[in-house]
Amino acid sequence: MERYQRSSDANVITEQYMDSILIESRYIDSVKADTAVDFLGQTFSMPVMTPAFSHLKNYGGRDKNGLVEYSEAAKELNILNFCGMMENDMFKSIVDTGAKTVRIVKPYADNGKVRDQMQYAESVGAFGIGMDIDHIFGSEGYDVVVGEEMSYQTADMLHSYVTLTKLPFVVKGVLSVTDAAACAEIGAKAIIVSHHHGRLPYAVPPMLVLPDIKAALEGTGVKIIVDCGIATGADVFKALALGADAAAVGRSMLPALESEGTEGVKQFIRGVGNELRYIMSSTGFRTVDEIDSSVLYGV
Repeated sequence: MERYQRSSDANVITEQYMDSILIESRYIDSVKADTAVDFLGQTFSMPVMTPAFSHLKNYGGRDKNGLVEYSEAAKELNILNFCGMMENDMFKSIVDTGAKTVRIVKPYADNGKVRDQMQYAESVGAFGIGMDIDHIFGSEGYDVVVGEEMSYQTADMLHSYVTLTKLPFVVKGVLSVTDAAACAEIGAKAIIVSHHHGRLPYAVPPMLVLPDIKAALEGTGVKIIVDCGIATGADVFKALALGADAAAVGRSMLPALESEGTEGVKQFIRGVGNELRYIMSSTGFRTVDEIDSSVLYGV
């Protein structure tokens, strides 16, 4: 008999959980679905979003940085765009693509840098700003990312960022009802339910904790985005059925970005959106808002 091998890899655990969820079909009286979604006051073509990538390079000898290339794709697809750790000049290049972009700022120990990057983002036309709270800690204490030291973030500190700007504030790295409720209390407009590609060993799969987070946020108006392992329209559909308002692809997008740049990302995300529409149509849901967990098995 094969010996069971333990794995603390949260990515493996997440994929196994996601794949254990099955979908029933409902064809009678169903019609072609519409994937358009209203999110934070803006209509987007689908509830599929880009990841908050940082420090990408120029791929394949092309002139444009990978961050700019996938932002161009987001603009042309009319989906919400995210980006992560970078200096202000790089962020300006992303905003200049015309993509509606949320800048996710790292929890720098230098709080002045946090505030400067958030205020700069607003000044050049960002759609929203936010913070990546699951990068606070590293294996030896507070994390150090590309030579930059991170630090703790209190609810009061997060609230001060919310009041710093008129833009929607997004907290990335929420993986508990406790943190989700705190985000609502400090005035965040959205959260990203995520374990940041498995930074925490044995991290609970985002979709497993999602229904409890959805219930805790009922009536608050806080939008819920899910990432980690999202690679197909079926993944997005399951996330929506379990309570998310949208889902972000992540590393699944990288091969298309590296090989074909903007066009590759557009083709990949269109494929995700087309599969989402197909599954919605095949399960009797005409719009994204109608999707619920009644068609899921194994949850």
